[in-house]
Amino acid sequence: MEAVVTHLVIKSGGPQGMVEWRRHFSELAPGLRVSGRDEPLAEPGSVGYALVWEPDPGWLASLPNLKLIISAGAGVDHILADPRLPAGVPIARLVTEETAGEMSEFVLAAALAITKEFRRFAVNQARRRWDTPEAPRMARDMRVGVMGLGYLGAATATLLARSGFPTAGWSRSPAQLPGVASYAGPQQLDAFLARTDILVCLLPGTEATRGILGAATFARLPRGAAVISVGRGSHMVAPDLLAALDSGQLSQAVLDVFETEPLPADSPLWDHPGVIVTPHCAATPTRRERARYVADLIRRCEAGEALPNLYDPAKGY
Repeated sequence: MEAVVTHLVIKSGGPQGMVEWRRHFSELAPGLRVSGRDEPLAEPGSVGYALVWEPDPGWLASLPNLKLIISAGAGVDHILADPRLPAGVPIARLVTEETAGEMSEFVLAAALAITKEFRRFAVNQARRRWDTPEAPRMARDMRVGVMGLGYLGAATATLLARSGFPTAGWSRSPAQLPGVASYAGPQQLDAFLARTDILVCLLPGTEATRGILGAATFARLPRGAAVISVGRGSHMVAPDLLAALDSGQLSQAVLDVFETEPLPADSPLWDHPGVIVTPHCAATPTRRERARYVADLIRRCEAGEALPNLYDPAKGY
């Protein structure tokens, strides 16, 4: 009988990260052999699992017995970009309970910062300007709309609703979440946008969603609305965002993901008075939490069980 392959190779966090990866896997999956991408592999055919972020083009194809490719984050765009990606090998997205908790708290904090105009106060502080708002707003005054009600979007919308924001969600098909109004499909997008004062984008990164945060979407929001972009950098059309902010169609934006990362030093987003830039940190679970999730995926795969959060080519995520 052929021996079971339980060899995991990791490309995430570099050589320093491997020290921590090994420590966690030795505790969580003591029978698992773990190698780093930069370490020589005497037997590439022994590798059954790859945990990766931005794998080198063609590298995964050099591992002939891969059973599962695991993204080190929630997205798989960086894996699909490989023109020689081995066909037929399933890809798992790394979405943990900790990820959902971090994302929902980040978006709640961003929504509150927009509601309370913290960016305005930060700009005024840098200018030593005292400018008291005439009518401070509360959460109940700001209608939030969450685009994308997957695992992260559902958790985020639920927390926003519990925190007092009138919350709606927009997704491919109707969703039932406590306290969250449901809009679904292209036919209900206009109505969803028209009732949204703070737009949160947590859609997957697909060709269908590329550029969805652009002029056409911004124009359908109420004048003075705000945007929180925490899904994929490919969603945002930066020149359209800047134009909408400068015209007053949008008042504020909190941006955590970008087409090019790190965000180039010469990007006008850094200095715009209506923009808060954060370094793709909205939902980064600890390495231990990710190792626990990966160890469970491998256990399930070895046992022939169904795997959660697999990439579906038909859906594009």
